[in-house]
Amino acid sequence: MATLRKRSVQLSGHATSIALEPEFWAVLEAMAAADALSLAALIGRIDDARAGRPLASACRVAALAFAQARLR
Repeated sequence: MATLRKRSVQLSGHATSIALEPEFWAVLEAMAAADALSLAALIGRIDDARAGRPLASACRVAALAFAQARLR
C-alpha cells in the first residue's frame, strides 16, 4: 500500500495540508505543468470547484479525470 505524502499549501491566505499518495501528487504536478500553473494555484482551482467534497478527495477526482482524458 502506498504511503501518503503530506504537503502544505496556501489557500485563500490560509495554510492547509493535504495528504495524498505519491501517484496522485505526480498527476497533479503534470496537470499544473500542462496549464502552466504552480501546484498551489492548481490546488486553489480545485478547491474553488470542489462543492463541499473534502479537498483530498477533490484532488484525487481531478487527477483521475485528467488521467482518463489523456487516455482518450
